[in-house]
Amino acid sequence: MDIFAGFAGAELLIDGNTVTGVRTGDKGIDQSGNPRGNFEPGIDIHAKITILAEGSRGSLTKQLIKKFNLDKDSNPQVFAAGVKEIWDVPKEKNSRGRVIHTMGWPLRNEEFGGGFIYNMADGRVSIGFVIGLDYLDPRLDPHERFQQFKTHPYIRSILEGGALYSYGAKTIPEGGYWALSQYYFNGGMIVGDAAGFLNAMRLKGIHLAFKTGMLAAQAAFEALEANDVSAKKLKRFEELVENSWVKKELWKVRNFHQGFEHGFLAGMIHTGLQMATGGRGLRNRYRNRPGHTRMRQLREYYDGNLPPRAEPTFDGKLTFDKLTDVYNSGTAHDEDQPCHLHILQPDICHPRCTNEYGNPCQFFCPAAVYEMVEDGQGGQRLQINFSNCVHCKTCDIMDPYEVIN
Repeated sequence: MDIFAGFAGAELLIDGNTVTGVRTGDKGIDQSGNPRGNFEPGIDIHAKITILAEGSRGSLTKQLIKKFNLDKDSNPQVFAAGVKEIWDVPKEKNSRGRVIHTMGWPLRNEEFGGGFIYNMADGRVSIGFVIGLDYLDPRLDPHERFQQFKTHPYIRSILEGGALYSYGAKTIPEGGYWALSQYYFNGGMIVGDAAGFLNAMRLKGIHLAFKTGMLAAQAAFEALEANDVSAKKLKRFEELVENSWVKKELWKVRNFHQGFEHGFLAGMIHTGLQMATGGRGLRNRYRNRPGHTRMRQLREYYDGNLPPRAEPTFDGKLTFDKLTDVYNSGTAHDEDQPCHLHILQPDICHPRCTNEYGNPCQFFCPAAVYEMVEDGQGGQRLQINFSNCVHCKTCDIMDPYEVIN
């Protein structure tokens, strides 16, 4: 077995309509693309079967689904952004094993999401807030809402006397069973979050990632034994999933997130009906739109009035700004490395996006990666602080123009 630690998959190797492996990215490149003294060229790793397990909004998975139209029969995948901190609290205040999930506040009726608090061992508390990436307000800031969440008297009482230990953010695929793309193809399969295997009602996906990985391994073994890695043969993976508890669990929550598309109150009614009907609700399959298409333009959302945005304040004890949280995330980048975030059409950022949406990347990014700065000529330009990135994929998902890659 060969393990290539530290090498990112840059692109898929495709021969005709069959995936034959992965090409890794070059290492030791400066920000201008020139090789440095420690340069290592990327390598082509060929395999009879390639299994993609790269998590939410995986880059290679995104390429694959688009190239082979694997989502043609699926609902659009809808995501949520989760922002999380780990705290050290006095041990006498820690109720080990306690799990708290909340919904609503400080969100508005039009928004989907809620918080979670997990009390762990040794005085550790994991606390976070999840917001559906199908909101309307272009100025909504998930990190800011999370900080506001912590100011609730009950949440504050849990954290008082404690200290921030670490920070992170991640997107979550919440589209459910109907948003699963075809997760087998000529030469490979997709498992876990990359395929969309996640229970959105319970915010759980690790167990589904393990199980789909095991089932993919079984399908791969049978395919290799038969010397047939075609999609027709690897469809065995889908058969195994459909006849396992993975299907049973996802079927019960197949319409959960979609039920909230028209607001929190309507969503709670749909959820009640779904729980009473084994996940069905008013109909067997709820439809939904891609989340980024629901974001409204500034003047539409604010009815032509653009009030100045109230700048949040943070006390540095309970609430923190993005840069402080990023410092505690442990993210590490070489400032001289190439930027891994690409704006496919830079001219859109200013003035078009500024006028239409107010550059929402400044708000939806939980790590202050995107910043509008003066360009020295009386205008503005987008500055990408890529070294702040915590690799959550929110920007790739929520950009209304789909030009961030």
